[in-house]
Amino acid sequence: MFIKFAPQLPKMEKLLIIALGFFAQGLFFIRTIAQWFKSEKEGEVISPVIYWQISLVASILMLTYGILRHDFAIVIGQSLVYGIYIRNLQLKNVWQKMHGMLKVLALAIPVVYWVWLLSSGNFAHILHNKTVSLFWMIWGTTAQIVFISRFFYQWIHSENKKESVFPLGFWIISTAGSLMIFTYSIARLDPVLFAAHSLGLFTYIRNIFLHYGKGSLFESLTKIPVLNKVIGKVSDKIK
Repeated sequence: MFIKFAPQLPKMEKLLIIALGFFAQGLFFIRTIAQWFKSEKEGEVISPVIYWQISLVASILMLTYGILRHDFAIVIGQSLVYGIYIRNLQLKNVWQKMHGMLKVLALAIPVVYWVWLLSSGNFAHILHNKTVSLFWMIWGTTAQIVFISRFFYQWIHSENKKESVFPLGFWIISTAGSLMIFTYSIARLDPVLFAAHSLGLFTYIRNIFLHYGKGSLFESLTKIPVLNKVIGKVSDKIK
């Protein structure tokens, strides 16, 4: 059963919605940390399977959060990039091996959301959210489009390579888009976006350095046998 929109949500519902957003962004952050950790260990930028698996789950949750927050920027952003996550799983030969029911659910959930939004008239509520000025709606939507355009860039690059990879441009666009969303989160008073894009900038910049062969931050740590063993075991778990 879908939650009906209301001008003033009860405090508990607001807290639950914020908690959902933090959980979704927490998953996005975990995927980024996993990718960064694996890349630091290998000394080069890696595109692990777990990054795309977590992305798919987190995107559904973040889309739900965007709908409940009446946030046009988030809804559009997550909707546009969702299919690219699936395509990268296909390039990794993981999608083909997933259980049929999971694939059906992954494909159906966003479609059901959009059918409901358009047929119920709730999409109009998102577009005419009076708590967000026209300027910040345009800025936030532009920021989301810039941020998610990194995945279209990555997708085209991966299709040309016939494998899932992260090109340098992906991280440059990530940094620019993240800074834009960071300013939007301040104006929107959105703690979820604020926290996510504060923490994410480090990993984006580190991947840029790795692309230029600046070396791994783990080099000195791996000289300590115990830490080298721990780092190795964690990296091996990240496929």
